[in-house]
Parts: sequence; structure tokens; C-alpha cells
Amino acid sequence: MRLSVVAGLAVGAVTLTLYSLFEGGAWFWACVGTLLVTTGGATLASRFDAPKWAVPPLLLLATAVFLSATFAKEHTWAWVVPTKASALRLGELLAEGFTDIQRYAVPVPAEPGVSMLTASGVGLIAILVDLFAVRLRRAALAGLPLLGLFTVPAAVLTEPVAWPAFVIAAIGYVGLLVADGRERLTQWGRAVLVRRARSVGTDKADSGRLALSGKRIGATAIALAVVLPALLPALSPDPLFGFGVGNGSGKGGNSIGIPDAIAKLSGQLSQQRNLTVLTYTSADDRPRYLRIYALDVFDGKKWTVSPLRGRPEDRVSEGPLPPPPGLGPGIATNRVESRISVSEDIGPLLFLPLPYPAVEVDVDGDWRADQASRMVFSTRDEAAGLNYRVVVNEPRPTRDQLDTMDTPTPDSRFLALPDLDPKIVAMAGRVTAKGATPYQKAVLLQEWFTRTGGFSYSLETKGSGGSALSRFILTARTGYCEQFASAMAVMARVIGIPARVSIGYTGGTKIEKSWAVRTQDAHAWPELYFEGVGWLPFEPTPAGGAGQGTARVPDYSLPRPSEVTPSADPSAGPASDEEDTSSQGPTRRNPRDFERDLGAVPVAVDPGMPVAAKIALGAAGVLLLALVPAAARTLVRRRRHAQIRRGGAAPAIRAAWAELCDTLTDLGEAREPSESPRALARRLTEMYEFDAEAAAAVTAVATAEERMRYAASPPSAGPAAAELSCVRRALMGAVPGKRRMGALLAPRSILLRVRAAGTRVLDGFDRLEGIRWLPLSKGEAGTR
Repeated sequence: MRLSVVAGLAVGAVTLTLYSLFEGGAWFWACVGTLLVTTGGATLASRFDAPKWAVPPLLLLATAVFLSATFAKEHTWAWVVPTKASALRLGELLAEGFTDIQRYAVPVPAEPGVSMLTASGVGLIAILVDLFAVRLRRAALAGLPLLGLFTVPAAVLTEPVAWPAFVIAAIGYVGLLVADGRERLTQWGRAVLVRRARSVGTDKADSGRLALSGKRIGATAIALAVVLPALLPALSPDPLFGFGVGNGSGKGGNSIGIPDAIAKLSGQLSQQRNLTVLTYTSADDRPRYLRIYALDVFDGKKWTVSPLRGRPEDRVSEGPLPPPPGLGPGIATNRVESRISVSEDIGPLLFLPLPYPAVEVDVDGDWRADQASRMVFSTRDEAAGLNYRVVVNEPRPTRDQLDTMDTPTPDSRFLALPDLDPKIVAMAGRVTAKGATPYQKAVLLQEWFTRTGGFSYSLETKGSGGSALSRFILTARTGYCEQFASAMAVMARVIGIPARVSIGYTGGTKIEKSWAVRTQDAHAWPELYFEGVGWLPFEPTPAGGAGQGTARVPDYSLPRPSEVTPSADPSAGPASDEEDTSSQGPTRRNPRDFERDLGAVPVAVDPGMPVAAKIALGAAGVLLLALVPAAARTLVRRRRHAQIRRGGAAPAIRAAWAELCDTLTDLGEAREPSESPRALARRLTEMYEFDAEAAAAVTAVATAEERMRYAASPPSAGPAAAELSCVRRALMGAVPGKRRMGALLAPRSILLRVRAAGTRVLDGFDRLEGIRWLPLSKGEAGTR
């Protein structure tokens, strides 16, 4: 019974790591109730010696009753007994929970569907842990479902799980292992360490010292897991924009945490609460995009930041920043001063939100500017609560000036691309074919995303790299700013224009005399490079009510009035074969239109994998995993037969004897330890009534092994592979079909080897008990 309680506590300890995924405590109390039900049911099952096979179904039934009484009480009979209506209600809540966790960013509101989904998942984990640790007595194997639960926050959050939660979860698992080992020793009386009990004068298995050793090992391992990563000089992740639960590990020392900026952008836009991030005023009272990160490396899956460099002489307090890269003479500029106030409620943020290009930054603390990207960061100060002044010197190029500018890259990385889908390359060339200059091509590209390409804005679409990028550009054409910015930057590089992706905020909304920037103003946009003016932002994301509400298209990126392409009529009928796809409105999703965009390159519309196919794929994966032992046994048998065919008496005899013993183990007829090879052959022949051929074959294998062991000179030849195959056929034909099937699908010889390997690993930890960290005292030395 004690082990059942410890198993429940271990699941509860790991469940605590989910705290950063949800708002409020409704999910927590639902999980606590589920754990009380499963742990209580498991304890009662252990108390009354319930059959092992019956415990998991009973616990599932008890969990279903609890969930019905908690989340569908109005549909149950007498508020407890589940009914058909309560089962349907639970199904609806599960569907709502799946929808909510995909719609909301963390922390997810603790809606009934989310709480019910979380509680049912924790209950299933608790039942699996009880099955492995208590019923099957495989406590180490119970770590797999616990690990699965622990990986949920690790996979969802970009920042690491806080170390106190990790320590509590690790202690829960170690405690389960210690409790299992102690109960084994107490019940079985394994004489590892024996002392004489003075009160009764009998020998008693002392599990205390072994448990103490296990606790020491566990505590040491946990301490090393927590302390060592903090001592290693590595870059640590930092929450995007400072929001989200984290441990602030990006701060301190001389390293700067480079976050996965794209990873949280959709979360900021989808948050239910629209928090104020910062406010600012500007001398000309105009809104400006506030950039935090400039992503310049695209690996085919995501955009990342090149390593930053912040030397002491790059401190912004040292004076004005150097002129922005690429800005030449003859370009009119607008010098504007702004004052920015960052909210104190944001989390750790080591980068300053700034308009581009900033030439002066007056801020308290050690803030440095990366010369290549002009990102301003600190290794020890945070942006929360800061008030700072920034002067920006915005270039104001005319369309005529941009038409004359070339695009030599300031660095090769701004044109670097991995292997892309050829259809994307063809699409970039077709969309910009009418542009005579790089600037005209950039404007055509922006117009294609915002007006003529049939794109629409949606927060439901995720991802920006690999197949997601191809799907967005070629077929789906629905996404939010991440997809639009990434796609335009990639296509700009395809046609030879240096490009990067910026992450930050739009200019926000005017409130009285200042501009307020909120969480949902988080934004991504591309910046394109033109020699003579430098980096210029473009805006491919639809703005207004049908898109990113506060996005603004720069004047220079708009086509000349005479070049504006009329938007398509959404109510228009199907296009003729002669019409261009670019004239189709956002509601058009005709695959043939997309084929014309690519110059008759066929494009297959990806409807996604059907649910039935996903289920079949999952079932196939489970089946393949279950067949791993059988495949391993087949490989071992073939290797031994090959060794017999190669010749050599000693290797052939050892291989034949090992194969015979493993075959008997698989069939549940293992050889007795005291049984000689000849006695084993005689017993098998008599028990299974072998025919003359099988009897001669098993006798040949046994005789060769016996001569190998005891004869003065080893035999000159071993048994033939045909004789070994004959013995296997005879044994397989003599046992019932159920045992034969078990030997084929779950060979015990392989499973026992895996178990033995695990035992050796655990024995290695047990030997640590003999290590003494302090010298022996005189009394202890005298007794040795």
C-alpha cells in the first residue's frame, strides 16, 4: 500500500511543473482530485489483493466517475453516477479543451475544457505509473510516463522550467525508486546488510542503509543537474518581450540570452489579456515601429539571430552611435526625439525596444549596441521599468531615388538561403517579373502579399519554415505576420535583395498625448537593404480590421498611383484560362490559379492528413515498437547460424548451445542449473517424444557441448546448422500455439538480457555505497 501512495505523490510532484502553462488554480485542484481518486483506488486494490489485470480498468472507471461528478454534475444521476448525457458532455469538454490550448498562448485560461483535459491526462499518467511501479514492480519503467508529463512544459515553453519545480519532480521519481527498493528488501528478506535485532534475537533485512545510499545518490544527481548547467558558459533562452514565466536565467555574467523570437510571437498576438507593454511620445507625434530583434539567418525552418558583439566601447552611454549601415549622402533624413517608458510588469527583457535607425540612446545601465544589427542589449540590466530617450535619424528616400539604387549585400548572410522548393523560386520570379529595378520588384512583392495574391490574415496558422513556408506561399495563403514577414524576406533573397526579419511592436494606439503599445501589437516585418539608404522596413501583412490592426505601410513602399493594380472583386466568378492569378481576391483558392502563378508548374493542394490516417500511422508506430524484441531475436538467431556455417569447432558449438538454451527460454522450458547437456537432451526427447531425426539432432548439440566442457581434447567439428534448425522445429511444434506465439513476438531471452543490462546499471550505483568520502575512524579501522 505504501508504494501506491508514493507513486501518487511522484505523479503529483511532476504535475507541479505544469504551473506555468495555466492561469488560476482551477486546473490544479482538478488534478489534485484526480490524483486522490487514483491513489486511493490503487491503495485499496493493494490492500485487498485485487488482480493485477483488473486494477487499471477499475482506476479508469473511478477517474471517469470523478470527472463526471466534477465537470458534468448536472448530467449525472444523483450527482455521481455517469450517464449517457454526462459522457457526451465530457466529450464536448475534451473538444473544447483541445481547441482552447491551440487558440490561446501560455498561460492558458483555466476554462472547464482545459481543466478537464489536464485532469484526465494526469489521471492517465497516474494509472500508468501505478501499473508499472506497483502492479508490474518495474519502478524504473514508471519514469517513462512521468517523463512524458514533464516534457509538456519543456516542449511548450521557450524558457526552462524553474529549478525548484524540477527539483520537486526529481525528488518524486527518486522517492518512488527508493520506496520500491526498500519494499523489495523488506518483503523478500534479501540479505544485503544483516544486523541482529537485540530485542528478539533474530536476523532482519536492514533496508535502511540501502535506502539511505539511494537517497544520497539521488540527491547528488539532482544537485549536479541543477548546479552544473548554471556553471557552464552557454547562451540561455530569454522570454520574448519579457512576458511569460521564466527564471531569468538570461541575466548575469557576460553572456546574453538569444531568444527564439518567432516561437512566442503568435502567443503574444493570441493572449486573452492585452497588457500594456510600454508608452512613448515623439517630437512629431507620429507612430513608429519599435524593433527588438533583427533575425538574419534562415536555415529553412526558422529565422534566428547571428551572434551579438557588445564591446565596452559600444556602450550607448559613450556617445552617439555610428551612422546606420548603407546610408549615403543626398538622402533626406528626419531627426526625431522620442521618450519611451517600459512597463514594470514585464518579465526579464534584456533588449531595448527602439525605432530604427537610432543614433542616440540615453538610458541608465550598461547597454551596448551590436554594430551589425543595431540591437541594443545588456548582460546584467533589464528593460522593465526603464524610462529612456532615443533619437532616430530616419531616411526619407523618394521613389525616384530608390529606383536608382542597387542592392549589393553588406554581408553574404543577408542573401544566404538553404535549398528551397523550386516552386517558391518560380513564384518569386513570376510575381516580380514586371519590375525593372530591385525597388520596383520589392514593391510588387509587397503588393502581391497585401492586395493581389489572394492572401488573408489569421492567427490559426503556425510555423514559418520548411513545408510550412511552401504551404503558405503556394496553397494555403493564410497566416499572420510571422508567415508574411518570413515569406517576403525569403522571396526577396531569391530575387537578389538582401533581407532580414525584424521582431518588435507596431507603433500602437494614440491615447491622449502619448502612444500606448500593448501585447497584441507584437509584430514581425521584413527589412530590405538598398545601397545609399540602408535597411528599409516593408509591410506585407494586411493591416486594419482584417489583419494586424495597428500595422502601417510606409509611404515609399506604396506603388505610384499610376501603377496600382485594382483589387479583385471577391464576388467574381471563376477566372478564365487567360487571366492571371494576381487578379484574384482573397477568397479565391483555386489550385489551377496557383499553377498559373508558377508558370504551369503543377502544385498539389495539401488538405492535411486525415484523422483516420493519423490513427493508422500511430497504430503502425506502436506495432513496430512492439516487434522490436522479435526482430532482435531473429537477428541473434541468424548471426549464430552464420557462425555455425563459417566453421570452427569451438565457436560453432558455443553458438549452437546458446541458441538451444535461448529457444528453451523463449518457450518457457529453461534448462535447470544442475542439468548437464546430456541430461537435458534426454529430458527433451522423452518429454516431447521427438522422432528419430529430432532426437539425433538434439543429442548431437548436447554431446558437442559436453565434450567441449569436459573432454581432454575438444571435438574437431561442431553440430550443423541443419541439426539446430531441426531441434527448433521439433520444439516449436511440441508446445501449445499460445506459447509458440509468445516465443515469436515477445522472446523472453531478449527481454531477460535487457533486464540484466538494467540490473548491471543499477548495481553500479549500489557500489557507490562502498565509497567513503571521509577517512575511517580508529574504531572502524580496527574492525576491518
